[in-house]
Amino acid sequence: MPPAFSDQGSETSAPSGARGSAEHAAAGARARPAPTHPQSPNPARPYVLEGADVVLPTGTAKNARLTIDGTKITEGIPENARTIDVRGHWIVPGFVDLHNHGGGGASFTSGTVDEVLTGIRTHRLHGTTTLVASTVTDDMDGLAHRAGLLSELAEQGDIAGIHFEGPFISPCRKGAHSEALLRDPDPAEVRKLIDAARGRAAMVTLATELPGGLDSVRLLAEHGVIAAIGHTDATYEQTVQAIDAGATVATHLFNAMPPLGHRDPGPIAALLEDERITVELINDGTHLHPAALQLAFRHAGADRVAFITDAMDAAGFGDGRYTLGPLAVEVVDGVARLVEGGSIAGSTLTQDRAFKRAVTLDRLPVEDAVAALCSNPAKLLGLYDRVGSLDPGKDADLVLLDAHFDLKGVLRKGEWVVDPQLG
Repeated sequence: MPPAFSDQGSETSAPSGARGSAEHAAAGARARPAPTHPQSPNPARPYVLEGADVVLPTGTAKNARLTIDGTKITEGIPENARTIDVRGHWIVPGFVDLHNHGGGGASFTSGTVDEVLTGIRTHRLHGTTTLVASTVTDDMDGLAHRAGLLSELAEQGDIAGIHFEGPFISPCRKGAHSEALLRDPDPAEVRKLIDAARGRAAMVTLATELPGGLDSVRLLAEHGVIAAIGHTDATYEQTVQAIDAGATVATHLFNAMPPLGHRDPGPIAALLEDERITVELINDGTHLHPAALQLAFRHAGADRVAFITDAMDAAGFGDGRYTLGPLAVEVVDGVARLVEGGSIAGSTLTQDRAFKRAVTLDRLPVEDAVAALCSNPAKLLGLYDRVGSLDPGKDADLVLLDAHFDLKGVLRKGEWVVDPQLG
C-alpha cells in the first residue's frame, strides 16, 4: 500500500533554503477564511494532496503525496480518495506557538472568552494551529482568575495550555511588565497558579536568581510544568544552577536579560551551551539582529530553537493604542512599545511571517525553520504524538505555502481554516 506521502519525482532532499531580498507581506491576510462547514474539499471524503514539496522529519519529499482522512493524516490512499493537484506548493506542519499574548485586537491577558477566541482565530488564519496562551504580570488573584478562564479553553482544545510570564521576574529586566506587581518566586504562590490552571499550566517564566527561584524551578519540574528562565538578571553561574534544578526553556533568548560579555557571560552563554535548554527566538526583525539569530542556531542547533511570536493584541490587526496588562502600548509601523518608557512590548508577529523571514531573509534551510516552528515546540509541550510533523496518525494540521512561501491554506484537524479553494 502506498505511504501517506510519497516521492513521485526526485529523491528526498534537504534544500539549503530559499533566497530573497525582501520580506513580502503575509499572504494569510489576503487568503479567504473558510466557511464554518468548508466545501472544498469535502471533509467527509478522504483526499490526497499531490505534487507538493512536503517537509517531513527525514527531509523534504519532492513532488509528494499527503493523504487526509477526516481529522487525521493517514497511511495509504483509500479507493474513494479524491486527488487534488498542489504542484508548485510547499506543505509544512501546522505551526506551534509556545508564547503568545493575543491578536486580532483581542488580549489573552484580559479579554473575555469571546475575545480570546478572536485572538486564537486570528493566529490560526496565519498558520498557528497549536497555541499556548500567555499571561502578563498581574496580582495573584487576577492571575488565578485568568488561569481559570484559560483552562476552560484548554479543556475544550482551543489552546494547548497556559504560560505564566510574570510576576516572578526581575525588576531589572522587567520589560513590558508592571514593576509594582512583581514579586519573588515563592513556591507556595507558584503552586497557587499551577492549581488555578487545573492541570493546564504549560510553562512559567521566572527570574531564577531571585529568592525562591531554584525551589520554584524544582516544584515546576515535579509537576510537569516547563520552568523557563527569562526576564532575568542572573549570572552565568546562577543560570547553570537553574538548569541543573530543572529549567528547560530560555524565554525569548537575548531579550530581557544581560548581554553576552567576554568576562561576564551571563545567562546567554549558559542557555546556549546546555543541550537541556530550548531557546525561544522572536524572528520579527525588531527583537533580534539577524546575526543574533544565526548565533543561536549555530550554538544551540536547529533542534533546540523554538520560534515564538510573543504577540500582543495588535498582531494581525494594525497600529494604534493598546494595553498589555495594566500598561499602555502604542504600535507604530508594526512595532509595539510602552507609552511610558518606550520598552518593546511584545510583538505584532504572526508565525507565517516568522517562517517566511527565516527561509528568505535569514536563509535558513526550510527543514530548520519547520523544526523551530513545529516539531521542537510540539516535543517540548509533550504533543509530538499528535502535532508538529506530517506523520501518518497525527492530526491533519498543515500549512500550504506557494513557491514564494506565502501562505495559501491552513488545515486544522482536517478542517480548512484558510481554504485555498483547491480544484
